[in-house]
This record gives sequence, C-alpha cells and structure tokens, in this order.
Amino acid sequence: MKKFDLVLFTTILIISIFGVVMVYSSSYVWAEYKFNDPFKYVKNQGLFLIIGLILMIGVSKIDYKFYYQNANKILIGTIILLILVLIPGIGKVRNGSRSWFGIGSFGVQPSEMAKLALVIFTSKYISNNQKNLKQIIKYVLPILGVTLFIFGLIMLQPDFGTGVIIVMTILGVLFVGGVPISLFIKAIVVGIIGIVILILAAPYRLKRILSFLNPWSDPLGSGFQIIQSLYAIGPGGLFGYGFLNSRQKHFYLPEPQTDFIFSIISEEFGFMGVIIVSSLFLIIIYRTFKIAFQANNLFSKLLAFGLGFGLAFQAILNLMVVVGLIPVTGVTLPFLSYGGSSLLITMVSIGIILNISRYEK
Repeated sequence: MKKFDLVLFTTILIISIFGVVMVYSSSYVWAEYKFNDPFKYVKNQGLFLIIGLILMIGVSKIDYKFYYQNANKILIGTIILLILVLIPGIGKVRNGSRSWFGIGSFGVQPSEMAKLALVIFTSKYISNNQKNLKQIIKYVLPILGVTLFIFGLIMLQPDFGTGVIIVMTILGVLFVGGVPISLFIKAIVVGIIGIVILILAAPYRLKRILSFLNPWSDPLGSGFQIIQSLYAIGPGGLFGYGFLNSRQKHFYLPEPQTDFIFSIISEEFGFMGVIIVSSLFLIIIYRTFKIAFQANNLFSKLLAFGLGFGLAFQAILNLMVVVGLIPVTGVTLPFLSYGGSSLLITMVSIGIILNISRYEK
C-alpha cells in the first residue's frame, strides 16, 4: 500500500471549507429571520463537516474489499431504511417529502445512502458476471430491476432528483462494465416514456417544466426560483459584488444555502468564482477517474468510477438547474450546499475512493 491521493484529499478539503463559508454568506439573513441566530445553518454545516472529515479519513483506512464482502448486506439494510422512512411517525416530512430520519434540524436521508449502496452492489455484481453481460435478460435485467425498485421507493417520498441521479449512475457503471450499447438505446426510450408518465402523474412537475420553458409566464409562482437565480448570476460580472454582498439572499431567492448556493457564489465572486469552483470540481472528477483507471481489479475500478460519476452527474445537474438549462430538480451541489446527510455520504464516498488509490497500479 501507499499513501492515498493527496491532490484529491487537498482539493476536497479546500472546496468543503469554502462550502461552509458560503453556507454562512448565503444563509445568515434567513437564519436570523427564522431562528434569531445568523449562525444557525453554518454551525450545523460546520459540525457535519468535522464529522465528515473524520469519516473520510477513517473510511480511507478501511480496505475496499470490505465493501465487496458486505455488498448484499449494505444494500438490504439500505432498502429496509427506505421502506421505514415512508412510515408516518418514523419518517419525517420536510419540504413536502417524507425522506428523513432525525430530530429537529438534524436528519439523515436513506436516499443518500442508496447512492452509495447501489454502486457497491452493482460493482460487485458486474465483477462477478462480466463474461455473461451479453445475456441481457438473465444477467443485466436483475440489476436493472433492483435499481428500478429502489427508484420506486425513492419516488414514493417523493425525491425525483435523487432517483434520477441513482438511475443514471448505475447506467454509467453498466456501460463501463461492458453491457452492450443496444441496451442503453432501449433504456433511453423507456426512460423518456417513464419521465413523461411521472410528469403527467404529478401536476407540480408539469408546472416546473412549463416554468423552465418560460419562467416569466409565472414569475411569482413556479418560475420564481429560476428568475431570482438568473438575477443573481447575471449582474456578478468578472469579480462579483464581494463576499457577503449578495442582494438575492435578502428574501428574494428562497433558502439560497441549499440548491441555489452556486447562484450566490456567482453573485458575490462573479465569473472568477465560477471558474474557481468549476476548476475544483474538474480536479476532483479527474483524480477520481484516474484512480479508477489505475485500480488493480475490476471491482475497485467500477466502484471508484461509479462513485466519481455519481458525484459528477449530481454537480452538473445542479449547475444546469441554476443557470436555467433544465427544470428545478431539488438536487444539491456536492460539498457546497447546506445539508448534513448529503455531505456525510459524499465524504464517505471520497474516503472509499482514497482507499482505492492506495492500491492503484
């Protein structure tokens, strides 16, 4: 074994600390209004960052083979949690979704755990059945069935954004694992049909689509968030208004510390802030994929790739929402958005990747 990837570790440290700073900048106005404490959100996020860093370093010392040996148990445990969270009195409702366990402002989302559990399970499944992946019905459909079952449990909460990230991540792992390209063409067709059905089944999703196409058709309703986000990004210029000087966080952009924190970064630090944050994400993605390519066996390759691809896809999805390229999905920006559950699971994922880097060729 060798030391883990110091470039990846240092980049994670920098972007995570910057995330805590921006959580304070974007949230202190709302925190003082809601809780009479401007440090309410940043104290929570700071605590979760400390716990997350401890977890990341601890997990980086656990041999990745542990996840291979316990993949089935991890997945079954996660499915049980996804079922329990749907039971009234056990799962907590926040922002219209019954997707939380917790007390007060502290909570854990089992849907976040599902991102990790399903990647581990799929990586093991493919590494054990790589020669049989051309037999789609016998060997590929079972993993797609498990993925869609978990997607269905998450949609019952409902949490469409997280569900999409999980499905796309698993499709990415299957593609890298060697599944025939014809399957993905069929999956895209089925996916489009499924998305249309989900949109028609829930009127609020249709409103999001319509507001995405023309947010000014309902500027005080479904289009409000996108419009305010664009008002934050547009005037930022090259260097922005300066730290703490955002205007949109003053009760214009709802809860800017979560999904739309990148809008505040753009407003306060301008184009240079966008370049710096984007560069940090590119370094993280590059180092993760490099570790995946240099891993010494198929399971660790797929595991590192799956975790890295899921992280990259979530970041891209959030940024596309913020700039108005796709409808609002409720997906947070990794390392930067407020949310302890998301941060902890992301740190655990990075810890696993760092452990794999100890064994790379």
